[in-house]
Amino acid sequence: MEFSAQQIAGILQGKIEGNAQVSVSNFSKIEEGKPGTLTFLANLKYLHYIYETKASIALVNEDFVPEKKLPETLTLIRVANAYSALAILLNLVDQAKPQKRGVEPMSYISPSANVPLEEVYIGAFAYIGANVRLGKNVLIYPQVYIGDNVTIGDNTILYAGVKIYADCNVGERCIIHSGAVIGADGFGFAKEGDSFKKIPQLGNVVIEDDVEIGANTTIDRAVMESTLIRKGVKLDNLIQIAHNVEIGENTGMAAQSGISGSTKVGKNCIFGGQVGLGGHIKIGDNVSIGAQSGIISNIKPDKNIMGSPAFDVKDFFRSSIIIQKLPEIYRTVNQLQKEVETLKKELNKE
Repeated sequence: MEFSAQQIAGILQGKIEGNAQVSVSNFSKIEEGKPGTLTFLANLKYLHYIYETKASIALVNEDFVPEKKLPETLTLIRVANAYSALAILLNLVDQAKPQKRGVEPMSYISPSANVPLEEVYIGAFAYIGANVRLGKNVLIYPQVYIGDNVTIGDNTILYAGVKIYADCNVGERCIIHSGAVIGADGFGFAKEGDSFKKIPQLGNVVIEDDVEIGANTTIDRAVMESTLIRKGVKLDNLIQIAHNVEIGENTGMAAQSGISGSTKVGKNCIFGGQVGLGGHIKIGDNVSIGAQSGIISNIKPDKNIMGSPAFDVKDFFRSSIIIQKLPEIYRTVNQLQKEVETLKKELNKE
């Protein structure tokens, strides 16, 4: 499909600078721009590329001021937020793709499952257990396992190899990527002498609407009641969520983060990669945690922290500067100690 700058500006309510009739049929990164493609500038780290890009259209923020002459072949579309505008266009293209429908051979659907067969897609070798309820426009890709009594809301996508254990609930417009496991047993054992006795995990996992879960991420079922993933949560690949954890609305976590049992994470939090949270603690709303941080105690709302154990990010960076100077400081202290010892000896002689 081709779109002109004028059509794109109309969709985004943007302002055109350049040829309004120029057309594009694909996207490109600004450093690899090609004729006939649309690119964007949202991060000033890539500013220098806009003066040499061969892309035909570039989305820029409204306050963008060129420092030198732009390519004559480049048309700008000014928008409030270039990155958000790009997301709108990408979504439009994605939604225009043909949707899969129907039930492929070699899949299994329990007779007691409630599945609107004409409004879903179920791929080959998928398994749909007893009393499962699927909403409209659900896409179940090959080799997905859905255990008994699972409910999945409208317009949710389960990519190949997803496993959802019995009794779990998934909301509407969710995306669960390949290899994710929802509802496996929480890591619950009681030590008896030299051995461990398994504690039955009788709860479930509840995933609310508009959640996206990355590939090979695991979310354990609760001992009792539910492990809760609230509306709008975005989880990257390779994340571990333990039993009875609650993740608040619109929180995002990068890859390899791990949340220990019964920890509560607030709304609108941001976790960098490899963040680790101890068990039975509470993280307040609007908390940002830097990559590879370790959290062992409660964190109040609106904090920006980093480190292991984590503390205020400004203090962390100040400390990092000092840590780099520790060898020099150590040598200086040793030299001062030697000088003090020398002075003591001279004073004792007197």
